[in-house]
Amino acid sequence: MLISSADVKAAVRQIVEEEEEINYRKRMGQRWVDDLSKLGTDWEKPYLTQVPFLILVFRHAYGVDANGERFTTYYNEISCNLACGLLLAALHNVGLATLTSTPLNCGPRLRQLLRRPAQEKLVLLLPVGRPAADCTVPDLHRKPLDNIMVSF
Repeated sequence: MLISSADVKAAVRQIVEEEEEINYRKRMGQRWVDDLSKLGTDWEKPYLTQVPFLILVFRHAYGVDANGERFTTYYNEISCNLACGLLLAALHNVGLATLTSTPLNCGPRLRQLLRRPAQEKLVLLLPVGRPAADCTVPDLHRKPLDNIMVSF
């Protein structure tokens, strides 16, 4: 789902910030808060209303046929995750910036706000636009290849 409406972005931001504040203050614990502080992030998400677009990715946890009967959607998680990876690569390839956001505990409220059906589950929220002139990127270091790959 692509959102460009300022009003809808503001409503999304409100839901995300309300849930994230609970995450930071209660749900996730001090270690999680401390670990994330190194990235310079907290429960406030002003970028959600500053960017021109929000992309919300929902997966179909199950299907519903014309008679309203449920049916299994096989591999919905992995298919959606692969599609998200391709989407991220495409966005970066055309010079747009984003960050991967997994807004914990706000999926049902966002689904309701956006009038999405019950079988859709929020996977990812992507703010999309050009990077701000004063944008900073955390200096993250990837694991060395020999720590994650085994070859025979």
